[in-house]
Amino acid sequence: MDQYFKQMDKVIKEKKTSARIRFMLQDVVDLRRSNWVPRRGDQGPKTIDQIHKEAQLEEHREQMKVQHALIAKKDRGGPHTPGRGVSPQDDGWNTVSKNRTYDGKLKFPKVLQFLSVICMYYLLSTLHQCYFPMFAFNLSPYRNSSSRERGERSDRADRGLDRRDDRERNRPQGAATRSFSRENEEQSWQREQSGSADPVRKVANMTDDRDRGMRRETACTPPPLQTATKPALTVEELTKKSKAIIEEYLHILDIKEALQCVNEINCPQLLFVFVQFGLESTLERNTITRENLGRLLHQLIKTGILLTEQYFKGLREILVVAEEMAIDIPHIWLYLSELITPMLHEGGIPMGHLFKEISKPLIPLGKAGDLLVCILTLLCKEMSHNKVGTMWRGAGLQWKDFLPEDVDVNKFVTEKNVMFTLAEASEKSKTKKMSSAELSRQLERLIQDKADSKRIIDWIEANLDEQQASSNMFVRVLMTCICQSAIICENPYKVNDEIINQRAKLLQKFLKDEQKELQALYALQALMVHMEQPANLLRMFFDTLYDEEVIKDDAFYKWESCKDPAEQQGKGVALKSVTGFFTWLRQADESDNS
Repeated sequence: MDQYFKQMDKVIKEKKTSARIRFMLQDVVDLRRSNWVPRRGDQGPKTIDQIHKEAQLEEHREQMKVQHALIAKKDRGGPHTPGRGVSPQDDGWNTVSKNRTYDGKLKFPKVLQFLSVICMYYLLSTLHQCYFPMFAFNLSPYRNSSSRERGERSDRADRGLDRRDDRERNRPQGAATRSFSRENEEQSWQREQSGSADPVRKVANMTDDRDRGMRRETACTPPPLQTATKPALTVEELTKKSKAIIEEYLHILDIKEALQCVNEINCPQLLFVFVQFGLESTLERNTITRENLGRLLHQLIKTGILLTEQYFKGLREILVVAEEMAIDIPHIWLYLSELITPMLHEGGIPMGHLFKEISKPLIPLGKAGDLLVCILTLLCKEMSHNKVGTMWRGAGLQWKDFLPEDVDVNKFVTEKNVMFTLAEASEKSKTKKMSSAELSRQLERLIQDKADSKRIIDWIEANLDEQQASSNMFVRVLMTCICQSAIICENPYKVNDEIINQRAKLLQKFLKDEQKELQALYALQALMVHMEQPANLLRMFFDTLYDEEVIKDDAFYKWESCKDPAEQQGKGVALKSVTGFFTWLRQADESDNS
C-alpha cells in the first residue's frame, strides 16, 4: 500500500494528469492519513420534520431572548410613576421587583407581541418560498385555528381558484405549463393560512388588500416566460472550461467524454473560443497532439455540437496572425495543416467550402497557396493522389484563385508536387518504402481514428506500392494492429468479435492465399508472446477468425504442423492453448467428409 500511495503522490506533484484526477487522488491520500475517516459526514437534504423543529426552536429562542431582556430591565429598576404604585401598567405587564419570585407566566407586551408575530410570519414565509416553492407544506407553528377561521379562508381560496380557472380557460394553450408553478405556490399559500392561529390571521388581514391587488394584477397580466437556459458564460469562463476539457482529452484520448463535455457547455455562440484556444495551445506541440485535436474538432462538426461558422471564426483568429507567428514558428503552415486536414474526412467540411474560407485572410498576404499545398500533401498520405485530385476538381477549385497574380500557376504546382490537381495522373506517384515501425504507427492511427476499411485501403494504395502491399512484413503489421484493437482489456482478456467482423473484408483483401494466412497466424502467435500468453485469448481469436472466414482450415493445420525454427518462440504454449479448437476442427471435417 505504501508503494501505491507513493506513486499517487508522485502523480499529484508532477501534475501530468487532469486536475479532476489529481483531486480524486488527493482525496484518497487524505482519507488514508485520517485513518479512513471521511472528512465530511453524510450531509443530505433536511426533512420536513427537521425544518418544523428548527422553526419552532428558533421561535422559542426569540421568545426567551425577549423575556430575559424584560426581566433584566425590571431587575435594574425601571421608571416609576408617583402615585400609581406598582399597579399593572398600560401595556398589560406587572412590574416585578427584585424581592419577588418570577413565576414564568409573563405575557408579551402588545407592541412586542405584534412585532414578533410579523417577524415570524415573514421569516416562515421566506423559508417556505426558498426551500419548498413547488409544494404545499404548512410550516406555521400556530396550529390551533378555529373551524370558523378555516372556513373563511377556504372561501377566499375557492374564490381565488374560480378566478384562476376563468383565466386558464381564456389563456393560450402554451401558457398552461408556465402557470403550473404559480398555481402550486398560491395553493401552498392558502393552505398555510388555513392552519394559522389568531396572530397570523391579524397579520394576514393587514396585507390582505395588497394580496388581492397582486392577484388582480396576476389575473390581468400573463406570467413572464420562464426560461431554463443557463446564464451566458463570459469569454474568460469559457476559456477556463476549454483548457480543462482539451487537456483531459489529450491526456486520455476519450473522444466521447470530450464531446459530452463540450456539449454540456451549452453556449454554441461562443464555441469559437474553444476552437481558438485549442489551436493556440497545440500549435507548437508534437504532430500526434495536433492530429488528435484536429480529430476532436472534426467530430464536433460531424455531430453538430460545433457550428461551421464558429469553427471558421476560431480558426480565422489564428490565420490573421499566422504570417507574423512564422517568424518564431518556421513550420507554422505544416502545423496548421495537421490541425485542419482531419476536417476533410467524412462528415466534416467539404473541401471547396473549407479551402475558400481558410484562404480569405491569407490571399492578401500571398500565403494561401502554402497552406493548401501542406493540407493536400498530408491528405495524399491517407488516400490516393488520384482521389485527392478528383476532390479538388470536383469542388471547382483553381489555383489562380489562391495565388498572387504574378505567380505562374504551372510552375507553382510543379515545384510543390501537386500536379495531380490539374489533370488525371498518368501513373501512380512514386512512394517511398516504410519501415515496419512507421507502417504500424500509421495503421494504428487510422484504426484509432475509427477509419472505415475503404479509407484504410485508400491510404495503403496511396502510400505503398504493389510490392510492399503484398510483402509478409505488411501482412504481419496489418494483422497485429487489427487484433490489438479487438482486445478487450478486462480480467480475463476477451475478443471484441464486432471489430473482427468490421475488419474482415480488409483482412481478406490482403490475405489472398494460404501463405499470407499463415503469416497472419505467425503475427498472432507473436502478439500472444508479447502479451505473455493470456489464458484462452488465442483460442478466442482462432474461433472468431474461422467464423468470419478470414483464416481457412488448411492454414490452421499448416500453422499447427510448422517446424520453422524462426517461428518456434511461444509455439508450445500456443499449441496447448488451442488444443480444443483443433479437436473441434477435425471433428467438423470428419462429419463433413462422412
